[in-house]
Amino acid sequence: MMNRRTFGKVVGLATGATVASLAGLPALSTAAAGARGTAPTLPPVTPGTHTSFPALKQVRAGVLDIGYAELGPARGPVVICLHGWPYDIHSFVDVAPLLAAQGYRVIVPYLRGHGTTRFLSSRTVRNAQQSAIALDIVALMDALKIEKAVLAGFDWGSRTADIIAALYPQRCKALVSVSGYLITNLQANLSPLPPKAEYAWWYQYYFATERGRLAMQDKDKRRELARLVWDTVSPTWKFDDATFDRTAAAFDNPDYAAIVIHNYRWRLSLAEGERRYDAVEQRLQARPVIKVPTIVLDAELDPFTAPNDSGYRDRFTGAYEHRTLPGIGHDLPQEAPTAFAQAVVDVDHL
Repeated sequence: MMNRRTFGKVVGLATGATVASLAGLPALSTAAAGARGTAPTLPPVTPGTHTSFPALKQVRAGVLDIGYAELGPARGPVVICLHGWPYDIHSFVDVAPLLAAQGYRVIVPYLRGHGTTRFLSSRTVRNAQQSAIALDIVALMDALKIEKAVLAGFDWGSRTADIIAALYPQRCKALVSVSGYLITNLQANLSPLPPKAEYAWWYQYYFATERGRLAMQDKDKRRELARLVWDTVSPTWKFDDATFDRTAAAFDNPDYAAIVIHNYRWRLSLAEGERRYDAVEQRLQARPVIKVPTIVLDAELDPFTAPNDSGYRDRFTGAYEHRTLPGIGHDLPQEAPTAFAQAVVDVDHL
């Protein structure tokens, strides 16, 4: 999930017709395309109101054939929503219609190793280091001819959006980052955390073992593990079996186990990255600042969320707001879709 940054909280114990039919929402407005200023207030949506996206699309981008959902007008300002682990695009199934109804073109891609996203070649290394995932999204933008977008994500998605905002600000109009600055610093990750903080990361150490790798290759065991994580990190979210099953289908991707295992082992310096990403990683290890307008969302009940933003506030040097959502757990956009979507609209008006 997230970068090992500040764990004070743990130790002290985130086209019009299609959208209208999908969401039962009013006709699209043009508010999103207007000048910066006061943002419109979005109508509230009950979490779980929507259960599916329109037919998914596919596009070849970089080393991948990326599967993605798209809602809203084709010429609207673009928002790209990025999911985390163990989740998928359905984390934004209520968020996307809210934004589309405001005139945004909303793109929700499956990250590498998830859902309908596939590698183009069997010879490509199943690499999940942070720079590779971020460059996947830049390649997606290139393939869809998107020059600039608002980037919004949580967990792996926050890290990915943070990287693009920091290194390629010309591609990022504004940023919504759940849990703040999540760019991984490998050297910092070598230092042990207090025991209660390490306890929250139990699955990370499990994945460092052969038993953990084999469990991720087993369809039933990885579903059970993911369900346990959902229950643990979102303690008040009363999701049903159907909600979990919709997301768990994304875990059947043939590269899912390899991608998940590599991601967590790489972050602990237990697996190597690829040389072609070395230059990007060197820039990321310097903890580059993010200058684009940013709203950080923190979920009160997320065990990985610090009690405030003091541990990373200096990494954001542009227009900035920090918001804490009481009673919400780790899958913030799915648990609190209105608040997440409102942050996207608001940051676009900062």
